Amino acid sequence: MAWTDDRVETLKKLWSEGLSASQIAKQLGGVTRNAVIGKVHRLGLSGRATPSRPPQRRVTTPKPTQARVAKPSAPAQVKPAAKIDATSAKPAPVPAVAERVAPSIPVEAQPLPNGEYATVLTLKDSMCKWPIGDPADATFRFCGRKSQPGHAYCDAHASMAYQPQQKRKRKTTDANSVLDALGTGRRANV
Repeated sequence: MAWTDDRVETLKKLWSEGLSASQIAKQLGGVTRNAVIGKVHRLGLSGRATPSRPPQRRVTTPKPTQARVAKPSAPAQVKPAAKIDATSAKPAPVPAVAERVAPSIPVEAQPLPNGEYATVLTLKDSMCKWPIGDPADATFRFCGRKSQPGHAYCDAHASMAYQPQQKRKRKTTDANSVLDALGTGRRANV
């Protein structure tokens, strides 16, 4: 198949209308999509004026009627509500959830018997390998406390490093509303 002047003009017109290379190849006949793309590049045609795909319909989901309440992941202690003073109309502010207290974790490294701290060169299998400080700093060291056989960290640092995995919570209300919206759309199209 040869690219005649008429076919090239048709190609330019269809390309400027926003048709895809596949659609142009079908209309021209006897030419592949790749041949159309190659000719477009050789001609140096600019981008199309309009997109070749029709605009997609957006599926809107109904908004939930109730506001979602975030549940705390850890058991929280709730303080009793404040009593309203007879002289003032407003109650005193009361925090709803008590702050969690972090377990006491040794921050400082334990010195070795010779008075120095554990470094990469002095670490042994039975020592905690928790890094302390900035590796680029001269004061960088490791915890150096005793660790259980086969474990990299002491008990305190292991509790920080290995935390239980949280269960995934599905948002069933959102999923159900999307499925309902999709279901009604299918019924309408049938």
